[in-house]
Amino acid sequence: MTRLFAWAALCPLVFLLFANGGRATLGAAEIPANLQARNLVAWCIVPFDAKKRSPAERAEMLKRIGLQRCAYDWRAEHVPQFEDEIQQYRKHGIEFFAFWDVHDDALRLFEKYDLHPQIWKTAPSPDAATQADKVSAAVRTMEPLARRTKQLGCSLGLYNHGGWGGEPRNLVAVCQGLRDLGYDHVGIVYNWHHGHEHIDDWAESLRILRPYLLCLNLNGMNANANPKILPLGAGQHDLSMLKTLVDSGYTGPIGILNHTDLDAEARLRDNLDGLQWLTKQLDGTPAAPRPQF
Repeated sequence: MTRLFAWAALCPLVFLLFANGGRATLGAAEIPANLQARNLVAWCIVPFDAKKRSPAERAEMLKRIGLQRCAYDWRAEHVPQFEDEIQQYRKHGIEFFAFWDVHDDALRLFEKYDLHPQIWKTAPSPDAATQADKVSAAVRTMEPLARRTKQLGCSLGLYNHGGWGGEPRNLVAVCQGLRDLGYDHVGIVYNWHHGHEHIDDWAESLRILRPYLLCLNLNGMNANANPKILPLGAGQHDLSMLKTLVDSGYTGPIGILNHTDLDAEARLRDNLDGLQWLTKQLDGTPAAPRPQF
């Protein structure tokens, strides 16, 4: 009888262990899968890196800190390194998740290596008289790239980078215009660091963006972009915006960035520390001391 009572008392704990993949969280908030380090996308770490790493050094760095995906931004001096970057990512188990802008050499290499990264392209801001004219002009501008990326089997992400083309409703309108033409692979890549004007209406912006989101890049957020780039956890609005994101049910890819002249590894680690600090508060748990960035 004593053994029976002991087993009955143990059963809830055993259930919790199985339900949580062997982790007895016992009420602690589970970190959503897309916020776990192995699923995050490293962004703005190629031209933005004080150490000016080589492809091999960059891949080793990402592996060392537990990031398995990278969105590749570049400048002219990086073009000769495109193939080495692909090879080093494969060697170190890093996913070549996305490619910034367009370059024929890269597109040829994607075909050669049977790669299908997202292609991120700034959405245009046409000079036209009416909203409808602007949407139509933007769709016409983007259609050749939509056609080409569809042929390559790559998703095309309209990227917010300020101006008319960076506004959530305009991004959605252009994206839907391209989808109406049969380009169902077109979506949106939204960056918090280019969206400070939508801090106050983030919930509404997310609502209209969410069906089209290919990736969402996070950033520490202060009003008036003061300063524009911050580690996660250092901004005034990070927790409320992150909670809105999690509560929305968004399960797609999420990126963290350097986008400074600092050491990319140090800034990625800052973001990982800040994100961990924030996620522990999502269930209302009082904040621990803020990380030292």
